Amino acid sequence: MAKPATPNRSTARSAQSRRGTTLEMVRLSCPDAVQALKIAESFSTAIVDSDGIRSLHERLIVETAESLSEGLGEKAMQIHLQRIVGAFVGSAHGAGQFYSRAVTEARDATAKASNDARDEDLDGPVGYDSGAQRKREFAADMGVQSHALRMAAEGAVAAYEQVVGETWKPFDRPVENPGASLDRKAAEAQMAAFG
Repeated sequence: MAKPATPNRSTARSAQSRRGTTLEMVRLSCPDAVQALKIAESFSTAIVDSDGIRSLHERLIVETAESLSEGLGEKAMQIHLQRIVGAFVGSAHGAGQFYSRAVTEARDATAKASNDARDEDLDGPVGYDSGAQRKREFAADMGVQSHALRMAAEGAVAAYEQVVGETWKPFDRPVENPGASLDRKAAEAQMAAFG
């Protein structure tokens, strides 16, 4: 007996796309210049030249585009820069997410260490920091690093706009039938052979 026709959900799903990382996502996850300065001062780490990093990366992308301008057409240049800028933005976002996790771990460890009844979180032997202190210092390092990568990404995005004449947007790649496993795809192909 023939099965009644039902709408194919896989065609509806194939229209979905995988969202790319935006500069706004980077700004939400990475410290800004003011916060990075506070971190650097509080933990006696290097103070990064935020404006210098941003302008250097902007010049880098612009000069790269100028050197390629004779060999690439307008659309090819746009695609090439789209990928390069996307790499900078993705790297900064990854660093920002890592920084956020490090801060959470540092807060948890510091809260546990403030409980006087816990022996495992007490300071280490003389000359060694407590586990909570090490986590705070690690989070501070990650904050400064993610800020530096944010500045590089902002410079790359500014250069893209300067060269291409449009605001950079992440490439949203279409996802082919998300959620379907390889086994399910194979089963669908085998069943389609029966007609």
